[in-house]
Amino acid sequence: MASPSGTSSGSSLLQNSGSDENLQSLRDQRKRKRMISNRESARRSRMKKQRHLDDLNSQLAQLRKENNQIITRFNVTTQEFLKIESENSILRAQVAELSHRLQSLNEIICFWNSGNDCFGSEDGFNASDESVDGLSLLNNPLMSYVYLNQQPIMASVDMLQY
Repeated sequence: MASPSGTSSGSSLLQNSGSDENLQSLRDQRKRKRMISNRESARRSRMKKQRHLDDLNSQLAQLRKENNQIITRFNVTTQEFLKIESENSILRAQVAELSHRLQSLNEIICFWNSGNDCFGSEDGFNASDESVDGLSLLNNPLMSYVYLNQQPIMASVDMLQY
C-alpha cells in the first residue's frame, strides 16, 4: 500500500517542481526582457543626449563665428569713426585759419580804405564801394603782397591732441 501513496506523493512533487521550474524560467525570461529593454532605453537616452550635445556644440560654433564677425565690423566702424573724427578736426582747424585770414584781410581793406566804417558792417568792408572788388585789390601793390605771401593751410592730426 505504500506504493500508491508514494507514487502519488512523488508525482505531485514532480508536478510542483515542474511548475516551480516554469515559474523560475518565466521570471528569468521576464528579467532578460527587462534587461534588454533597459539597455535599449539607456542606449536611446545616450544617443539623444549625444545629439543634444552635438547641437549645442554646433550652436556654440555658430555664435562664436557671429561674435567674431560683429567684433570685426565694430573694429572697422571704430577705425572709420576715428578717421572721420580726425578729418573733421583738420577741417575745423582749417576753418579757424581761413576765418582768421579773412578777418585779417578785411582789416587790411578797411585800413587801406580808411574812410569807410570798417567795423560797422558784418563782413568788415562796405560792399557798395566800387574800388573794393577782386581786380582792383589785386592791382594794388599792398594787397598783391598780402595775397602772394599767404601760406597754404596745412593741418594734420599731429597738430590736434584730443
